[in-house]
Amino acid sequence: MEAKATARFIRISSRKINYVIDLVRNKPLEEAIDILTLTPKAAAAPIRKVLESAVANATENFDMDEGDLFISSIYVNEGPTMKRFRPRARGRAARIRKRTSHITAIVSDGKDKEAEDDGSESKSQRVKNRNK
Repeated sequence: MEAKATARFIRISSRKINYVIDLVRNKPLEEAIDILTLTPKAAAAPIRKVLESAVANATENFDMDEGDLFISSIYVNEGPTMKRFRPRARGRAARIRKRTSHITAIVSDGKDKEAEDDGSESKSQRVKNRNK
């Protein structure tokens, strides 16, 4: 089973966030949070908050055990860019791009949802339930 959390419009570029995400991808949750706590990058704090939110979603909404969780997927997408102008010499202007990002983390306990269903439903029943 999986639980998901998203942080949107984080005011750090996605390229800088991706360096920190690469440190914790596919790690057990406790180890990832320890790594993020000791990482001296500005992107470590929002990534840690997203992971803690995903853990809270897993334990509260899906009754998963916190000790079994690991990061099954974590990625960053580019958000909207705020455009500003800075005055330059001879009456010109230079564009300043203030980039934003969306961070998504998915944690899993390694158990499939279908394995918990014990396969008693036929395929046609699953298709009907999915279309409801």
